Amino acid sequence: MSVLTLRTKVNMESLKKLLLVALIATSAIHLVQAQDQEGFISVDCGLSPNEVSPYIEPFTGLQFTTDSNFIQTGKIGRIQASLESRYRKSQTTLRYFPDGIRNCYNLTVNQGTNYLIRATAIYGNYDGLNIYPKFDLYIGPNFWVTIDLVTYVNGTWEEIIYIPKSNMLDVCLVKTGTSTPLISSLVLRPLANATYITQSGWLKTYIRVYLSDSDDVIRYPDDVYDRIWGSYFLPTWKKISTTLGVNSSSGFLPPQKALMTAATPANANASLAGVLEFPNEKLYLYLHFSEIQVLKANESREFEIFWNKKLVYNAYSPVYLQTKTIRNPSPVTCEGGECILEMIKTERSTLPPLLNAVEVFTVVEFPQPETDASDVVAIKNIKAIYGLARATWQGDPCVPRQFLWNGLNCNNTETSTPPRITSLNLSSSGLTGSISVVIQNLTHLEKLDLSNNNLTGEVPEFLANMKLLLFINLSKNNLNGLVPKALRDRENKGLKLIVDKNVDNCSSGSCTQKKNFPVVALAVSSIVVITVVLVLISLPSQSTPPQANHTFDETMIETKRKRFTYSEVMEMTNNFHRALGEGGFGVVYHGYLNGSEEVAVKLLSKSSVQGYKEFKAEIAVDAALVFFKREWKRCWPFLTGFAVTGVLITKLTAGLTEEDAKNSKFVQQHRRIDVVKWPLRFLGMLSMDDYWY
Repeated sequence: MSVLTLRTKVNMESLKKLLLVALIATSAIHLVQAQDQEGFISVDCGLSPNEVSPYIEPFTGLQFTTDSNFIQTGKIGRIQASLESRYRKSQTTLRYFPDGIRNCYNLTVNQGTNYLIRATAIYGNYDGLNIYPKFDLYIGPNFWVTIDLVTYVNGTWEEIIYIPKSNMLDVCLVKTGTSTPLISSLVLRPLANATYITQSGWLKTYIRVYLSDSDDVIRYPDDVYDRIWGSYFLPTWKKISTTLGVNSSSGFLPPQKALMTAATPANANASLAGVLEFPNEKLYLYLHFSEIQVLKANESREFEIFWNKKLVYNAYSPVYLQTKTIRNPSPVTCEGGECILEMIKTERSTLPPLLNAVEVFTVVEFPQPETDASDVVAIKNIKAIYGLARATWQGDPCVPRQFLWNGLNCNNTETSTPPRITSLNLSSSGLTGSISVVIQNLTHLEKLDLSNNNLTGEVPEFLANMKLLLFINLSKNNLNGLVPKALRDRENKGLKLIVDKNVDNCSSGSCTQKKNFPVVALAVSSIVVITVVLVLISLPSQSTPPQANHTFDETMIETKRKRFTYSEVMEMTNNFHRALGEGGFGVVYHGYLNGSEEVAVKLLSKSSVQGYKEFKAEIAVDAALVFFKREWKRCWPFLTGFAVTGVLITKLTAGLTEEDAKNSKFVQQHRRIDVVKWPLRFLGMLSMDDYWY
């Protein structure tokens, strides 16, 4: 068979620049309604606190939110006013990082979900210096890509398809020279989990085009995954199109607009081919096909697909108005930076090949394992509990080694095994409160230094259960009471323990050992159920505030009880993932009830410096606080006669500021209450729905 091959070089970098220009040029003329964006994360980096957040972007209908909840460092900026009309709203602001080497966004994601991650950076001469920056982006501890705004002076974006290994994702900007890193927006889009799967590594987007002579850029809402498609067409091709919808049953779901046009060779006897310029990297190609012509009885379209002269798909016939995505099952490379993609019609075919759209990805290997997830959760909870504001405590705690959090040491930082935290030094860190039980979750800890702080309470017994601990320094604090016998026994076996002289000094009898009280152990192997109290109170509004010594008729109280299993509590809190604070009874964790309603889970610790009765009293205090929140208009819950066995869950409510809480006469007249630094949320308040769980 005689075959005419049309070989036209496609320079992907030039195409990418053209796509950015086209996207900017159309940004001001589109207006769409907001569509379903379940699972979308759209962050406008550097959005001013004076601007509304979230907001709907007119061009896409996407809902963007401020980045202030995802990062604690950097400064906000705005591109030059004369340039703003060229860009979408989310591209006119930016966050830049003049301080520090690594600055990280920390996002809550769904572990195991396939995400399309896109970072956009537009300089826009925000600082008036005309110095275009160049810096690196990291996903967790691994290098992702270099952002080069010297080359892409109008701005650029980079994409990667990545599956997080935990429920937290770090995207970090790393300074590599003298210029200042910046970012305009950061978005995450959940994809179908069976799509874009590789043998190893992750997919970095190189190009994504549909074959048409149109100037339109296709993205959300036309693409449900918010992929960005540019158009590409050659004079030697012929465009065919349809006005009918195309059925896309696979998880890839290419947009209808991309499937309703296709390219075929203008010469019906020729192949559809191209010599593609690629870097010397491993590649994956995704070719999207759909027959969009009604074929006559005597017509057929069948062709073979070749990659660098090797057959990759034999005798393929596109189905009318049905989509099929064909990809190479294993990565391929291009010798000398050039690859040849050919589609050649078979001898029995009467029509030439067609192609609707194509995606090309390069493979990015992430060789460095992230720090063990349980250690990351533990150290971040410690950071939250003690309010540690350390600029270096961003991103992965242990790796890369050059970004190790100060005060930590880790093992396995250069191996294929997830690193573990082995040393924690928080000496002279201004710590207050008790020694947090969360520390015991650093199960590989060998050295602990909490000296020269303002810690109070007793030396906790859980330290004796940390079998790998070899050194503990608790000196120069305000601790009291007895050192637990189990910890003294560990000293006899080689543990080095340093405490102040007043610890173990019980001549006054003030530190008599407390009797053990029954608590619910947290080991899954030994716990089946945690009983939780649910109380719902609904009383008529009162026209005048009740007096402080007001008493209640218990017949007026309607109660409900609900039991949660231990696994349900674990699910609510995502395995006790996020600590909000800590009181004398133990740690308070953030969670979701039924996947949507935010709750605070108060967990009684076995090593609590307070007892079972105090824990019940804590419940009474929190209940009474409702009476303040409601401004006397409804009753406050009153609990009596219920067995509480270790877990109390209260809803969190918006609308009460930290200052409001501190100024409350009720709070001032009662024992201390922990105010959580969480936007417009105050621990212990109930929502207007008035549920206790």
